[in-house]
Amino acid sequence: MKILPIVGAVLLLTGAAAAQDGGKAPGATPMAKTTISLGTATPGGGFPVYGNAFAEIMNAADPTFSIEPRNTKGSYENIPLLESDQLDIALVAGEPSYEAFMGIGRAPTRLKILTAMYSSPGMFVVRADSPYKTIRDLVGQPVAFGAKGSGLPILSRYMLDGIGLKQDEDFKSIYLDRAGDGPAMVQDGRAAALWGAGVGWPGFAAMAQAPGGARFIAPDASEIARVRARHTFLKPLTVPANSYPNQPMAIDSVGSWSFVLVRESLPDDVAYRLARTLHGAEAALCKKLPQACETTAANTVAAAPNAALIHPGVMKYFREAGVVK
Repeated sequence: MKILPIVGAVLLLTGAAAAQDGGKAPGATPMAKTTISLGTATPGGGFPVYGNAFAEIMNAADPTFSIEPRNTKGSYENIPLLESDQLDIALVAGEPSYEAFMGIGRAPTRLKILTAMYSSPGMFVVRADSPYKTIRDLVGQPVAFGAKGSGLPILSRYMLDGIGLKQDEDFKSIYLDRAGDGPAMVQDGRAAALWGAGVGWPGFAAMAQAPGGARFIAPDASEIARVRARHTFLKPLTVPANSYPNQPMAIDSVGSWSFVLVRESLPDDVAYRLARTLHGAEAALCKKLPQACETTAANTVAAAPNAALIHPGVMKYFREAGVVK
């Protein structure tokens, strides 16, 4: 079922074509807004925070856009919603993107990349007074691995597999209905640890700011090497020092890049406009949300598993802007 009515879809297509001339056809009144539905994830996680900031900055940068965020169950719901044209664009974590592009457990998707969002180094967080110091210390303990349908449990599954552990056998795995429920479960003892990823992730921030503070647990150097040898698509990534309160040292881990994906049928001219607007708004988005400082055209080209996976309309803009040759 389409999100936009037929009239809205016609406005999207015809309005987008006119938008290349500054939003007006010659001698015409300003065109109708191009409405873009944006799928995020469950409240309390990083995707809704990013999606809301993305929409606010993009709508301000190009008033002919009306990008409308909507909560979903996360990456694994966003992919089929895009494939069935029920969303125009959506946020998808690196592991679900990789599996969809490569056809792992499914037919290869025909969705395309609009932009890389940010890198997601994965790690656990525990209470500061917790006795757990390493990943193996958590074996046998209840661990909240993230929201059902999100990409976070898939990242942890790959990481743990790389060091010889099975998520649902070696841990008492908890999968959340809402991403925001995790910190409270660790604070009150229902979970020993919470898994998450990246800089500015709300679950980590909530834990770090809670009374008593928090401590992070990531794979050590030998574990990182083992993970990368087994799952080469995972990259060595670092959470910079002081990304969270009382985190004086940088934390090395592994992870991947999350993407804004678009439906295959998104017209080239709409994708072109989105890419052009986003490129011009990179500084404003970075100022709005620290983790969005990684949302750049250059990072999109570098992070895409294959340049052919970037939407043709986006690539057209990248060539014109000199981002790619």
